Amino acid sequence: MLELNDVHVHYGLGHVLQGLSIRVGPGEVVGLFGRNGVGKTTTIKAVAGWLPLTGGDIQFDGQRLSGLSADKVCRLGVGLVPEDRRIFPGLSTQENLEMGFMQGPRLKRAEEQSRLNDIYARFPRLAERRAQAGTTLSGGEQQMLAVARVLLGKPRLLLIDEPTEGLAPMVVDELFSVMRQVKEQGQSILLVEQNVSRALTLCDRFYALERGRVVAEGRTSVPGDVDALMRAIAV
Repeated sequence: MLELNDVHVHYGLGHVLQGLSIRVGPGEVVGLFGRNGVGKTTTIKAVAGWLPLTGGDIQFDGQRLSGLSADKVCRLGVGLVPEDRRIFPGLSTQENLEMGFMQGPRLKRAEEQSRLNDIYARFPRLAERRAQAGTTLSGGEQQMLAVARVLLGKPRLLLIDEPTEGLAPMVVDELFSVMRQVKEQGQSILLVEQNVSRALTLCDRFYALERGRVVAEGRTSVPGDVDALMRAIAV
């Protein structure tokens, strides 16, 4: 479904991604791991169209993403949950959620309400706080809101960047439960997560990055592959 081929990205003179090649298949959850500053978030942003490539190519379901604006990438079915959540100030929880409808074609009100009902069933805390300003939610609730907003648009590929950073263990459990439910429904996911051991229980495959390159890859079902991953990302 997603292929990055020899991708390069620069920040000014800094060469962040240096020939990165990864793929995500239909229905796969793929983890992207590594120490801080190795290019994980840059990879996510490049796929989402937030950063221009300086070399290489990105394909999504056979269509070239390279050079497309972020809104066009989104409308092709690529949903991003960014690390900083991007909760809109001045909007309620429900109004923030409804921004997720902008990811695709206009829906009839009945379909929008059906999707909202499904989301509230999956995230009961958001249902309880639907009238509350989104920026006044707790950190964990804001993360749930960011995930729910993207799911409302029914993307074919979900990009999730550091969803559990700084959250309490109980909230982490809730988020992983939601991601597992989404996986079981056949959702393709590219996940960046510092809690590697927890993420490996969700992922089918993984890549370890160092200096913008893949230094290890494999399947979570193969112990030798996992051992190679842990050696590659050891501080």
